[in-house]
Amino acid sequence: MATQQPKIEITKERNVSLDLVRNIGIIAHIDAGKTTTTERILFYTGRSYKIGDIDEGTTVTDWMAQERERGITIVSAAITTFWKDHRINLIDTPGHVDFTAEVERSLRVLDGGVVVLEAEAGVQSQTATVWHQADKYHVPRIVFINKMDMLGADFMHVVEMVKERLGAKPAVMTLPIGAEQTFKGVVLLLERKALIWPARQSLGAGGGQDDTGIKFETTEVPAEMKDEVEKERAILVEEICADDETLIEKFLAGQEPSIDELKAALRKATIANRLVPTYCGSSLRNKGVQPVLDAVVDFLPSPLDLPPVKGINPKTNLEEERPPKNDAPFSGLAFKIQADPHVGKLTYVRIYSGTLKAGATVLNVGKDNVERIGRLLLMHADKREEIDQAFAGEIVGVIGLVKTATGDTIADQNNPVLLENIKFPEPVISLAIEPKTKNDQEKMGVALNRLSEEDPTFRIKSDQETGQTIISGMGELHLEIIVDRMKREFGVEATTGAPQVAYKETILKTAQGEGKYIHQSGGRGQYGHCFLRVEPLTRGEGEKFVSEIKGGAIPATFIPAIEKGVLEAMERGVLAGYPLVDMKVAVYDGSFHEVDSSEMAFKIAGSMGLQAGAKNAGLVLLEPIMKLEVSVPEEFLGTVIGDLSSRRAQILGTESRGALRIINGMVPLAEIPGYATTLRSLTQGRASYYMEPSHYDQVPKNIQEQLTAKKV
Repeated sequence: MATQQPKIEITKERNVSLDLVRNIGIIAHIDAGKTTTTERILFYTGRSYKIGDIDEGTTVTDWMAQERERGITIVSAAITTFWKDHRINLIDTPGHVDFTAEVERSLRVLDGGVVVLEAEAGVQSQTATVWHQADKYHVPRIVFINKMDMLGADFMHVVEMVKERLGAKPAVMTLPIGAEQTFKGVVLLLERKALIWPARQSLGAGGGQDDTGIKFETTEVPAEMKDEVEKERAILVEEICADDETLIEKFLAGQEPSIDELKAALRKATIANRLVPTYCGSSLRNKGVQPVLDAVVDFLPSPLDLPPVKGINPKTNLEEERPPKNDAPFSGLAFKIQADPHVGKLTYVRIYSGTLKAGATVLNVGKDNVERIGRLLLMHADKREEIDQAFAGEIVGVIGLVKTATGDTIADQNNPVLLENIKFPEPVISLAIEPKTKNDQEKMGVALNRLSEEDPTFRIKSDQETGQTIISGMGELHLEIIVDRMKREFGVEATTGAPQVAYKETILKTAQGEGKYIHQSGGRGQYGHCFLRVEPLTRGEGEKFVSEIKGGAIPATFIPAIEKGVLEAMERGVLAGYPLVDMKVAVYDGSFHEVDSSEMAFKIAGSMGLQAGAKNAGLVLLEPIMKLEVSVPEEFLGTVIGDLSSRRAQILGTESRGALRIINGMVPLAEIPGYATTLRSLTQGRASYYMEPSHYDQVPKNIQEQLTAKKV
């Protein structure tokens, strides 16, 4: 329940000192409680008047119709709010693996993260995935163990899982008072204080209120917990002191540092990713979230706490730094594109240095294009406030960037710097899509291009043989949402085929191929001739084309045409019509005709040479392999493992988690369609599973022959 809060106008309090700014994300496995936690944060900080509910479709950050209908987060939402004079720029990220790109790009621009875990399930697969993504970008984290009121909640067990599964060192800051139905509050270990929330919260005047009017009572530690509190507090103090040279001397001399000293040392250790402050509570029951907000302020970094961002100066090709200062040259990273029905193309930009003003011109460094900043917006999920300028450390929406895409750097024209881009996983599933009516044909092309601009894991291509449009993405739900958005946002009715696995082709050995195109039909003819060498690359390296032409065997003007022909042939595939990947192509010899040679002739020759070389190089098919985690009651364990074995699954091991057994394995995506229904029928509806893309691997020979035969 809520009381009326004074509305905070962000624009009035924006230009706070940078050391009071926190750019953080809420990240976790699906259904761990990220959005519910975000809603509590927005209410407690006075950013919203009432607490939104996922089941009722009233949450602030899940604003899309598809999110409210399904009760899941699909797109990351950016919000600005305040807590204890600190400005918090908050991003609520999706938990579903189909939308992993949203997490990847959010982590690239965030300074800190709040990882939400379930008190019963603990560290789940997607948690581990986003944790390692955060490791890649060196993002400091705090952990919030949520759902302490749920059946099977076990705080210390989850703390152990964080150590074992994530390789982290949790610093336990709170202990739960009770668990499951008896959970009623937390003990702050450093302060030796208990925070008790009543079973039914009442609002209004009275002692023990926090700053926003949600009632809790600050009391002494319950008598029955005093021994446990002292034991855990001693461990916490020792962990913090052991990480700080000054405090360890005090500690070893028998002096206990002050709470302020301990917090300062823990802040340093958190920012360096050596310790992870760990809290507990129940967001749904409004318990334990305020200490997490305090931890965001106390332990997560401001832009000033982190090293200056590094990039390459395109003029000198040397590495340069950009400090997070308003008077430094401007640099920023476009990390998200959104097709907004009201304002058109909206680009989310993290400003790393300098000041960005509406109406200014900036350089898209990677594309060497000058772009004009039309309007600047502060985002509050789907609502926005217009501003005149934005400062270092901010995350803002920009209108007017035409050619800028996800991962592009924009910077001061006179002081360009190219920041590290964002890498995204390859799509694993595709389907054919066609408009229902002729009227939808043109609109569908516009809609698909807009949506692919937004989402770097969504790809579109045309099948040359059938003329169909093929869309690819990270999973069936991903593509389902895309088609739904086309209908709702762009008014395009479309029909789709059954989802198809996104196979790829590659080669196993080095080989040569000759491409020779001669066409004579009266008048000027066509002549193009090249020799190509194809070489396999390691998995995931992509495609490379190089020229080794010496002595002018082929004029330099025709080399780009050969490359174009090669790349187009690789996209069409050779063995079964799937894209060729992970191979290097070198053009090393050839010949030309003074009159008849043309770019078109060499493009066709390049395509022919690639096909000839690939056929000699041991062509094989690759299929996407999925990491699978099945939660199943003990009595159905054998049945489920037997079914997985029949699907070519590799079982990596099983473990116990509460009353359930967890099966971990790898399984080809091609064997999984309809698995949810099969699993329900095998286990009387009592099992669940989670799946995410792992890697591509070679298809067994018998299955490759079947797939190749279908294409003939």
